[in-house]
Amino acid sequence: MTGSGSPCGACKFLRRKCVRGCVFAPYFCHEQGATHFAAIHKVFGASNVSKLLAHLPVTDRSEAAMSIAYEAQARLQDPIYGCVSHIFALQQQVVNLQAQLASLKAQAAQGYSNGSDSSSSSPPQNDYSFTSKFPPLGHYSSSSLNHYDMTFYENGLTSSSSSSMDQSCQSYGDSDSFDMGDLRSVAFAYLNRP
Repeated sequence: MTGSGSPCGACKFLRRKCVRGCVFAPYFCHEQGATHFAAIHKVFGASNVSKLLAHLPVTDRSEAAMSIAYEAQARLQDPIYGCVSHIFALQQQVVNLQAQLASLKAQAAQGYSNGSDSSSSSPPQNDYSFTSKFPPLGHYSSSSLNHYDMTFYENGLTSSSSSSMDQSCQSYGDSDSFDMGDLRSVAFAYLNRP
């Protein structure tokens, strides 16, 4: 039960009286909790979530409630993949950034070795086609990722990102797990496709 005497969002959604020891009360506020709990109830069921939260230590319940709410929203927006499509998109960003970092390190090492021979060296012109395939470094700043997270949470993945991800998954075969070497090879094959 919340401090103001009104039921928590979960009990409000379930249209029941919120008792003092309600497991949902700390995590679903009266104002917006009902809308968040609606997705959780539809995907997982109130009883299942109640049992799950009751079996967790109190210190872990807040994080579990947020994770369950996020997973339920993702599952409603994408019934087949849920939050996995978002995870794939983030993994692809990591692979792209790692490839870009490796390329920049190689260019820096080449520039450093060329710079020790002569003080005025021009940047290599033949690397343009490779580096132009990467987005600029500022593209993946924390603010843009937070904006991406919020748009995913509210609107779901855009069709362009999910279709590009589906194409890349189909073109590289079905594999349950990749190590970093496999992810790098997938990224470079994705970048070098026509």
